[in-house]
Amino acid sequence: MSAIREKAIEGIKPGDRFSISRKFTETDVHRFAAITGDYNPVHFERRFSDVKGFTGPVCHGLLVAAMISEIGGQVGWLASAMQFDFIKPVYFGDTIVCEFVITAIDERRRAEAEAEYRNQHGRLVMKALLKGILPGRAERAVMEQMVAEGDPTNRLGQNR
Repeated sequence: MSAIREKAIEGIKPGDRFSISRKFTETDVHRFAAITGDYNPVHFERRFSDVKGFTGPVCHGLLVAAMISEIGGQVGWLASAMQFDFIKPVYFGDTIVCEFVITAIDERRRAEAEAEYRNQHGRLVMKALLKGILPGRAERAVMEQMVAEGDPTNRLGQNR
C-alpha cells in the first residue's frame, strides 16, 4: 500500500505533507501529446524552442502539473479548483519533486492545498493552489477494505 493511501485512510489534517518525484522523458511528452492533441512545436522542435529562448524542447506544463494527480488519486481527493504558476521550463530528463501540503479543511471536508515543484537542482519550476473535497469516514472505510483486499485497482500500491 502506498504511504499516501495509508495516511488517507487514517484521515488527512491541515499541515499534512506529501512528496513524490518523477523523471520526465521525451516519451512522456509524445504520449501526452497523443492524448491531448497538443503538438505545439515548443515540445518537439529544437529550432522552435531555441527561438522561444529555451535550451531545447520543453515538457508540457500540464504534464508536469499532473503530478498532483498521483497524490490526489492516492488520497481520494475530488478536485474542484486548480491554479498553476509555470515559473521555469522542464526539459527531457529533468527530475521533478512535487511537495504537496494541506493548508485548510472545513467541516464539510472541503480542503485547500499548495504544491511546489522543484527540479533536480532545487529550482522552483511551478507552484499550484488547489481546492477539493477529501474523503469522509464512509469513503475511508471503503478504501480500507480495498487495501485489505490487496488494493487491486491501485497500481502504485504494488510498486512503492
